[in-house]
Amino acid sequence: MAQGESAPEDDGQRSSTRQWRRYTSYLRRPSCLNPAADGPTGMGSDRSAAAAVRDSGSAAEQRAPTHLVVMVNGIIGSAANWKYAAKQFVKSHPEGVVVHRSECNYSTLTFDGVDVMGERLADEVISIVANNPGLQKISFVGHSLGGLIARYAISLLYEKSIQKHSSEENGECEDHTLGTTCVDKNFKGKIAGLEPINFITFATPHLGSRLHKQIPILRGFYTLEKMACHTCWILGRTGKHLFLKDKDNGKPPLLVQMVNDYGDLRFMSALQSFKRRVAYSNVCFDFIVGRKTSSIRHQHELPKRQDFMKNSKYRHIVYVEKPIITDVPQMNFSASTTCELNTISEMEEVMINGLNRVPWERVDVSFRKCSQRFFAHSTIQVKTYLINSHGADVIFHMIDNFLL
Repeated sequence: MAQGESAPEDDGQRSSTRQWRRYTSYLRRPSCLNPAADGPTGMGSDRSAAAAVRDSGSAAEQRAPTHLVVMVNGIIGSAANWKYAAKQFVKSHPEGVVVHRSECNYSTLTFDGVDVMGERLADEVISIVANNPGLQKISFVGHSLGGLIARYAISLLYEKSIQKHSSEENGECEDHTLGTTCVDKNFKGKIAGLEPINFITFATPHLGSRLHKQIPILRGFYTLEKMACHTCWILGRTGKHLFLKDKDNGKPPLLVQMVNDYGDLRFMSALQSFKRRVAYSNVCFDFIVGRKTSSIRHQHELPKRQDFMKNSKYRHIVYVEKPIITDVPQMNFSASTTCELNTISEMEEVMINGLNRVPWERVDVSFRKCSQRFFAHSTIQVKTYLINSHGADVIFHMIDNFLL
């Protein structure tokens, strides 16, 4: 959505005018996203002590950030959920990195559907890039539903030109309209005109939540799983997407579409453009998102406990699987093929095979022996430091292995 555009009058997905105003407010504060910028900062900006020291130095010693890191919260979350991780990130990389905690999808706005939230995130990224002409690289970090939102957003931003507010040596595009497809070869394979580097997800339900045992709190009881599926409307359109119940106009569910380049949306091309893709998943005590859906594996591919490792530096990281390239052919969602995807098991197979056409690094996390294990879904992100601090080593593992 362009800057300054008003909310659609017929959009029944907005709970109030106040929520709409809060959503659009981030577009009016793009300068606060730079950790080295002067002046007041907004909710999604992060200034560490190291960044403050750098600001006090001479202008000649300061270096404009070139790498944008976008952090995306999960369902009923907010930008505050990434506060700890963002601060640690900027402390570890005070030069050349700007961390932005996405503000456009929060609270009940996360019920609007993966596609709607993905469009908001894409608009937000466009605004950031347009107001920070020095940016050259981009990475995404998503927790839970935030990983799906980011996957949708990058399909909209893939090979798009962004009109920047000052000159940029990134090639000129024949069409400078925000978000249009760029014909210049310098934007080939880029996300919002920037070089895609890291795409990282934490406990993200890549395969949705409808599969057997993928909502662990239901303990694998089919009756409870069916009940959850029938009541997914409580979560709005997002619930339909997560439970694969959105077969509209003969199309496969959105999450199934997102494992292929579907129509004008380049879901897999955008994902493949990143140099590195990482999926962090909880081995146990995550009552919201199952291990299979968050690690994009078949059940028999899940590492066994006897294969777990011990690491004194990252004590909750129990297994790291290096990227493996799987040769899976491009899928064609013709009308006949769509009709064949009637069972959940067929959809699961399509999604796993589709996503594994690009290599993933998989990191298994276990809080089994710590007192915060019952909050594993939030602890893996350190959502609130007071009750999720044991996940700090997981955050540092992400930061230490981050490609700059």
